[in-house]
Amino acid sequence: MGRARILLGLLALAVAAAAQAHPLAPSYLSLEESAGGKVQLYWKTPRLVARGARLAPLLPESCRRQGPPEVIEGPSALVERLSLQCPGGLVGASLGVAGLAGSGTDALLHLQLADGSERWTVLTAGAPRYRVPAAQSALQIGRGYLEMGITHLTGGLDHVLFVAGLLLLLQGRRRLLLAISAFTGGHSLTLALATLGLLQLPQAFTDLGIAASLVVLANEIARAGEVTPSLLLRRPWIMAFGFGLLHGLGFASALSALGLSRSDIPLALLSFNLGIELGQLGLVLLLLPLAGIAPELARRAPRWVAPLPSTLIGSLGVFWCLERASQWLRL
Repeated sequence: MGRARILLGLLALAVAAAAQAHPLAPSYLSLEESAGGKVQLYWKTPRLVARGARLAPLLPESCRRQGPPEVIEGPSALVERLSLQCPGGLVGASLGVAGLAGSGTDALLHLQLADGSERWTVLTAGAPRYRVPAAQSALQIGRGYLEMGITHLTGGLDHVLFVAGLLLLLQGRRRLLLAISAFTGGHSLTLALATLGLLQLPQAFTDLGIAASLVVLANEIARAGEVTPSLLLRRPWIMAFGFGLLHGLGFASALSALGLSRSDIPLALLSFNLGIELGQLGLVLLLLPLAGIAPELARRAPRWVAPLPSTLIGSLGVFWCLERASQWLRL
């Protein structure tokens, strides 16, 4: 049993080193058009992207640069401002971001046209270009944030492991429903407060807390068979709600990094949070049958199989704790 745990722990560390715990901060491309085809470009891209990724705006062929760009190098992002001349305007033109495939991130595109109307969309590796329509509905804008929320939940290995760990730990639909509801309430609360600017914590601290939540959860899974269950096992909603607060701050970092104006926040917050809930619901429905047969499989399998899930989750949690603590110390 001891050897199996060591081998799985080493495997978990290898997986963690090769994968991101959660999707990286999105890039942000904004173009503000004025009369005469003049356009001001604002491009913000995170310093932390997948190795080898090269992100860059894709502009219409008709656009010409007016002078050199202004580049601002920040601790977490690179900002570029540029003046353009785009004869014929931006309506009907094709815009986008190159390098999204394999970058581990999406990009938010914002346009303000000469008539004062705005366009929003989320660019992904599968759809890196956008043809500017003459009009855009709120439904189309909300869909982009909805997709970003789904991607952020299902694409974040730390978030996925926490939900999967809850399913594994809790037996009985009532206890599971209570814990999932508490987790949802916790992350929805802090997501709203942080996005509205009412709650601010360093992202490094939040990421470290999310990793620590996996370690605690793994410990609870390992102790599930004890005669005297722990308080967290007797009252799982306490753990789920508390760690939901942390995960909500992690979700909020994806929206906060975009620098949304206050008028854009309500729709973005509602759609993004709905996307997270849909991603979480899909994940639960996918894993629930596996969680239901897990006890029977554990009884039939060799004894050394039982601790493998907690070892896997705990090893990844410890690795991310050390990784994120080291990044925090370098700030």
